[in-house]
Amino acid sequence: MHQPHRIVDRRAWRNGRFEEGTRAVPEEAAVALTYNGGTYAVMMATPQDLTDFAIGFSLSEGVVRSPRDVLSLDIIDLDDGIELRMWLAQERAELVNERRRLIAGPTGCGLCGIDSIAEAVRPAAIVARGRAFAPRDVMAALSGLAPLQEINNRTRAVHAASFWTPSHGIVALREDVGRHNALDKLAGALARHDIAAGDGMVVLTSRVSVEMVQKAATIGVPVIVAVSAPTALAIRTADAAGITLVAVARSDGFEIFTHHARIVAHADLKEPAYVG
Repeated sequence: MHQPHRIVDRRAWRNGRFEEGTRAVPEEAAVALTYNGGTYAVMMATPQDLTDFAIGFSLSEGVVRSPRDVLSLDIIDLDDGIELRMWLAQERAELVNERRRLIAGPTGCGLCGIDSIAEAVRPAAIVARGRAFAPRDVMAALSGLAPLQEINNRTRAVHAASFWTPSHGIVALREDVGRHNALDKLAGALARHDIAAGDGMVVLTSRVSVEMVQKAATIGVPVIVAVSAPTALAIRTADAAGITLVAVARSDGFEIFTHHARIVAHADLKEPAYVG
């Protein structure tokens, strides 16, 4: 079984003296995603929830339209990494062959290997209208995040992406050293369990860049909540995609950057409200 973190020896300098001890640190591995025998991407990732990663990455890259397009998936341990070996239906395989490229993606890099500016800043998918949320919903989604971050609670060194709904709270959470990978893993978990993305919001522990908005739009999530700030391009992309972008979300409040109408002021909101 792949270990998401390890205990390592370290020497610390504190209070004027050296101390011997240990620290939990996240694991990082080269993960190759292959389709029908050919490598499509190599990403540095936390070796956990790899089935979700394979499906979510395939969806966000447009390689497949649904998990059913992946006929088989094997997780292969190699001497220097891990291969997520997928076989696709012939129609999808032919499309992959036309666009196959090798992406060497270091931690935290979501655009490595893209070979054109147009592809990097491509318009995000337009999300369907979804229900509105009260500010207390946003705060509840945010406060529920930390207790479920098992790897980060041990290492303080990984990102998380979660999905929250008013009816069930956090229904899925995935962690990774790469923020893009965490969101891909979440996308895979939602798709594999047929969870309707329009019913809730994605909550991120990272900043919001354009590729995070693009991935969220592919999932079909109407609201993104992030603890850090967005980039200007992420704001423009979310606005064009119809996504409500909430960021700088902390214990004392948050800021709304796009499509404000989805966040309503009524604390006693009981029935779903929909926006056009």
